[in-house]
Formats: sequence, C-alpha cells, structure tokens
Amino acid sequence: MVPTTYYLALAAVIFAIGALGVLIRRNALIIFMCVEMMLNSVNLTLIALAHQWGNLIGQVFVFIVVAVAAVEVAVGLAIVMAIVRHKDTTNVDEINLLKG
Repeated sequence: MVPTTYYLALAAVIFAIGALGVLIRRNALIIFMCVEMMLNSVNLTLIALAHQWGNLIGQVFVFIVVAVAAVEVAVGLAIVMAIVRHKDTTNVDEINLLKG
C-alpha cells in the first residue's frame, strides 16, 4: 500500500510544473495544457484524500472538476482557433484583440 503522502507529493510536483509552465511559456496551447496539468494534480489530491478518509465526496468533486476542465478546453480551443484565424499566431504576447 502506497502512503497518501506520496500521492500528495506527486500532486504538488505536477501542480508546480503546471504553474511554472503557465508563468513562463507564451504559447496559448501550452498554457492550456499546463492549466490541465494543474487541474489533474488537484484531482489526484482529491482522490488520495478521499481514499485515505474512506469518503466518496472527493471523487464526486473530481467528476465536477473533469466536467469543468472539458468545458474549459472546448471554449478555450475555440477562442484560440478564432485568434489564430485572425492573427495567425498563438503567442500570447502578440495577441491584443481586446485592447480598445
């Protein structure tokens, strides 16, 4: 049996990698993937703690997070596709469509 602290440490490492990717990278698609990594690390934490406490509420929250992540991907990719058609780039530094 693997201790819960190992899962929590792995989730912290995955979250840190995702946060670092969001802060450093400039490609919109890479930023979306890093946000997904952060959401998956939260899911891992919820599952590990739900298993440790013998409670199913954490797993219910995981389903909610997965549903929100699916919606985020669908809407985010649609926005990125629209920006690529208009600007022909996915670099977030070059995207200034909302400036007035």
